[in-house]
Amino acid sequence: MRGLGLFFAAAVLVFPRTTLATGFTEIGQDIRPRTEAAVKLEGYFRTRGEVLYNLDLDRGLTPSGQPLFPVPSDGGQSLHGGDLRFRTDLSVYAPGGTVAIKARIDTLDNVAAGSSALGNYALSTTQQSPPQAVRVKRAYGTVLTPLGVLSVGRMGNHWGLGMLANGGDCADCDSGDAADRVAFLMPLLGHVWALAYDLSATGPVTARKDGVRQLDFEPTDNVHTVTFVVLNFRDEGALERRRKAGLGTAEYGAYVSHRWQNNDVPSTYLPTAQPIPFSAAQVVRRGYTATAVDGWIKLTWPSFRMELEGALLTARIAQASLLPGVELKKPLRSKQVGFALETEAGSPEGPGGGGLDGGYASGDPAPGFGAFPAPNAAAPRPGELDGPQANVPRDNRVDNFRFSPDYRIDRVLFREILGTVTDALYLRPHARVVLFRNTAGHLAASLAAITSWAAQPSSTPGRQAFLGLELDPTLVYQSHDGFALALDHGVFFPGAAFDNPSSRLTARAAQVVRARMLLRF
Repeated sequence: MRGLGLFFAAAVLVFPRTTLATGFTEIGQDIRPRTEAAVKLEGYFRTRGEVLYNLDLDRGLTPSGQPLFPVPSDGGQSLHGGDLRFRTDLSVYAPGGTVAIKARIDTLDNVAAGSSALGNYALSTTQQSPPQAVRVKRAYGTVLTPLGVLSVGRMGNHWGLGMLANGGDCADCDSGDAADRVAFLMPLLGHVWALAYDLSATGPVTARKDGVRQLDFEPTDNVHTVTFVVLNFRDEGALERRRKAGLGTAEYGAYVSHRWQNNDVPSTYLPTAQPIPFSAAQVVRRGYTATAVDGWIKLTWPSFRMELEGALLTARIAQASLLPGVELKKPLRSKQVGFALETEAGSPEGPGGGGLDGGYASGDPAPGFGAFPAPNAAAPRPGELDGPQANVPRDNRVDNFRFSPDYRIDRVLFREILGTVTDALYLRPHARVVLFRNTAGHLAASLAAITSWAAQPSSTPGRQAFLGLELDPTLVYQSHDGFALALDHGVFFPGAAFDNPSSRLTARAAQVVRARMLLRF
């Protein structure tokens, strides 16, 4: 019992109580001795309204006849709308303090305002509940053992800055990564050591006899992931105490993750006119392996923070064919590199501050950025915005690194037009100033300027490197009781990378205006 008590104390120190970003820094961090069962509720209600102006950049159509961004059917320039989200994070703690069960439930998640009108739109007097009005995004259990913390279930997947794996915890995030994972964490030598196994994907399933549970009847196409992690981190409370004491703090971590898949059943995810009944003839040999190495470091001083994350991803697909019975002679390979840097000067209590951020995502010389290529789509022609970066058997490489869409650096180019940072280099100086502060809250203004270039000019519609300059001003009021109101503006001045040489059209500026309200509990 004495050894268990010592581990309780170690767990409280190594896994701090303050909630951090989702991921390995959260697992077990709130495990502590309790005499009674406890329930904890956290979350927020969020609503957003926005106006999008000229996001197709007035540069005409791509070779496939599509604009860079959807345009109004009447030929106008503006699109507008809004959405909602009510998020609840539930934690249940058993008596004794060694067991915790957690869940994340999102209601009306990103549902467009006015999109669920009942009956004739002009005569509707109500909004009905849309499909998937309630989404359970996480559900997992954690138990403290004499050797470490064991966690099992569907849990958030976040690492470092969130450049590669992002749990979607920020107030303006839209998605968030999750993993069906078994993880074991152990504090040792001042670090957290973790080993995790993820069942990342399973193949075709069928109902069992009871009609309730499902059965995976092609286990050879399952995707498996194993990750080894070492971490040294502190909770926000400890960081704040050290900062006020004038001390600097270094936090860091690294992981190696390996993923593999032996076979595949493409008919389960490729678009088809009619559902295809499963048979053994649909199984395709895949031979997929991928390895990711990621490092993260965060240095915090009383009036300065610097945080850096870098990743290297390699992959090999022995058989890239999507057609049963058709085999390709050469494997498909990938080597991707990405990094992100954030700096912030100025203390939270001060009148303002600023910094310089930057990042890089490796590119692929194939046309299009390869941000969200559709499965089995044709290879893009020069001048397209997106598309597959491999064109087997002529081009057997996919080398463009993709940031998580929830890692936001701007409001127009990467967030809306491209959808994520890929095949690009960017610099982002930023500054903020507190306009007033009182006992209820504060009002602050900020400005960021993002300049970006394509890593591979051949990927851009205009076949040029300079992507453009974006200015993003913000005005935000934040109260101490969980209320926040923000007004965001973004103006993107496109570079020659978005011109249309074939039509002799020059890309023109685009704008976004967005208002956000957040009520946190």
